[in-house]
Amino acid sequence: MKTKFKKISDSRVEITVTLDQADLKEAGKKALEKLSKEVKVEGFRKGRVPTEVAKKFIPENDLNAETIDIAVRTTVIQAFQKEEKSPLVLPSVNVTKYVPGEMAEYTATADIIPEIKLGDFKKLGVKRPEVKVAKKEIDDVINNIRNSFAEKKAIKRAAKMTDEVVIDFVGKKGGEAFKGGSAKDYKLVLGSNTFIPGFEDGIVGHEPGDKFELKLTFPKDYGVKDLAGAKTVFEVLLKQVNEVTLPKVDDALAKKCGPFKTVDELKADIEKNLTAQNEHRLDEQFKDDLIKALVAKSKVPAPEILIDDQVRMIREDMTRNAQGRGMSFEDFLKANNETMENWEKEARKIATERVKASLALQTLAVDNHITVSDDLVNAKLAELRDVYKKSPEALKNLKNPNVKMDIKNRLIIEETINYLVKVNK
Repeated sequence: MKTKFKKISDSRVEITVTLDQADLKEAGKKALEKLSKEVKVEGFRKGRVPTEVAKKFIPENDLNAETIDIAVRTTVIQAFQKEEKSPLVLPSVNVTKYVPGEMAEYTATADIIPEIKLGDFKKLGVKRPEVKVAKKEIDDVINNIRNSFAEKKAIKRAAKMTDEVVIDFVGKKGGEAFKGGSAKDYKLVLGSNTFIPGFEDGIVGHEPGDKFELKLTFPKDYGVKDLAGAKTVFEVLLKQVNEVTLPKVDDALAKKCGPFKTVDELKADIEKNLTAQNEHRLDEQFKDDLIKALVAKSKVPAPEILIDDQVRMIREDMTRNAQGRGMSFEDFLKANNETMENWEKEARKIATERVKASLALQTLAVDNHITVSDDLVNAKLAELRDVYKKSPEALKNLKNPNVKMDIKNRLIIEETINYLVKVNK
């Protein structure tokens, strides 16, 4: 077997393979043995016909076709190994020449694991933000606590800011009700800025039983594209006004919240919890920034086949989320005024970033001999078995060797990210 290597791109190659008589002779022998098992010859049981006898009853074209098929299948991976390339999937093969019993030639094209050239991963220039808790964060938690212990009393007067109102409303655009713009018996605290600008202000001054319209324009940067900047009309029925009395921020309130004797103890506990939350959030942000910087400083080609696979996974996740809301994937795009073309463009961008990050981290792990012990993998498997102990199907999947390998790879990536953090502190 002779091979000739051709680089199509950083992540795609073509290998031309030439087979000689010896290669075809071995493949022909295997082809004859296979076809002999299907030949029916009088005086012999099916599958027991000697190859010398069976050959007389096998059409030459069938034998030649089976021979070249076996020859290709048994040599194509060997050809990639010879060229020290690892195909990501089975190569695409095209037979260009075939002289039965004499020679054959074919081309094998495949996406491969590309050559990754990492930049200086110990000097990525990413700084981790200092963990701080602003006074406003603590005050916001205190206000939430006050609201949870608030006393509410239905009154008959015009609504004002800080009141809670109970309303029915229908939002219309162009005279037609739009999706997600209607509700009944909705409780809204005026001044909470829950709705778009103008909605809560428009309720102020109205009394229980009032029916009125609010002509409002959605912000230009509103999340739903179909409503961004749109002129709308909300038909509102004010059903009830509740006067809200918030408790004082004192030691009595602190005691209601847990084992605290004073407000200072409560605030200290809130600050401690917020610090831990901010610490975790900044740690994750730091890791993400390091990975992005690693990719930016490295040469990381992204094979199309891996990008396609990531796009498929992104679509499957979005489809599941849409189904959870009683929608199809297409309905979800329509509701967000998104075209399939734009969605695919954005999805491919995200998929490319994921592929490059994964390949860079895998290379970093290999280059620095980062691995995990079997004990750690088995411990993770035991943890998952406990989580899914009531799901026979999930427990069965955990016995699959491929699942164990996937878990090991995930743990190695986690260790690699931790290593990246360590060398960039």
